[in-house]
Amino acid sequence: MKLPQPAAAWRARLAAAAQAPPLRPRVPLWCGGERIGSVEPDLFARAGLESGPLVRPDAQGWRLGEGDPTGVFAQLAQALRDTGLAHTWRDEQLIVRGDAGTEFGTIERAAVRALGIATQAVHLTAVAPDGSIWVQQRALDKPTDPGLWDTLVGGLVPADESLEQALARETWEEAGLRPAQLAGLRRGGCMVTRRPLPELAHGYVVEELHWWLGELADGVHPCNQDGEVADFACMQPDALCAALERDSFTIDAALVLLAAHGAPA
Repeated sequence: MKLPQPAAAWRARLAAAAQAPPLRPRVPLWCGGERIGSVEPDLFARAGLESGPLVRPDAQGWRLGEGDPTGVFAQLAQALRDTGLAHTWRDEQLIVRGDAGTEFGTIERAAVRALGIATQAVHLTAVAPDGSIWVQQRALDKPTDPGLWDTLVGGLVPADESLEQALARETWEEAGLRPAQLAGLRRGGCMVTRRPLPELAHGYVVEELHWWLGELADGVHPCNQDGEVADFACMQPDALCAALERDSFTIDAALVLLAAHGAPA
């Protein structure tokens, strides 16, 4: 069973929100010869770093200083934290990749949005035998999009996990399920979103959304394990489409659900 076609005006708003320019001008952040992110031009001055060894300005933006990149990233993240410019601190490392795919090191998750560093996320959407679609409501105390509805499972990929490992872990933590419980589990695709971050005015999101689709048998119900989910629901396609048009879902979830269930944006 496929989703009804959402209203054209809503689809246009979603597409614009998923590919939105920064709220303020940004300049590239470089490591070696590759771009690894972007920053507002005065970010490092605000963090007290403009004259130190960690970064230096040039005609192309800002460049990482000499030394082990992971060590430099750690100091940058701490400086942003100390000056109130980081997002919620997670003690979680994410891989930093250049625009040519080189992996330069890892950085604390809280710093990636301020530095415009690209991240990877995994999403799982699941259907019931009658064609209804399982979704979750994000916990009300989540730092990003609290209380909004989301795919059944979703989360960022840390530095020490593959996409598949992150999917398996998130599926257990958020839904209390193992991948083997999802019949016909298959990888669906990948899309990239680029947009400002409402709760961090100087932040910018660049994220790859990797998604999978499977089916949950009758009588199998998700059960949250980590406290990050407020509720689950199994929505009929008409009801899900109406909720999407009310902007009850996160931008990322809306993109994945449309792609997975027959009405891509």
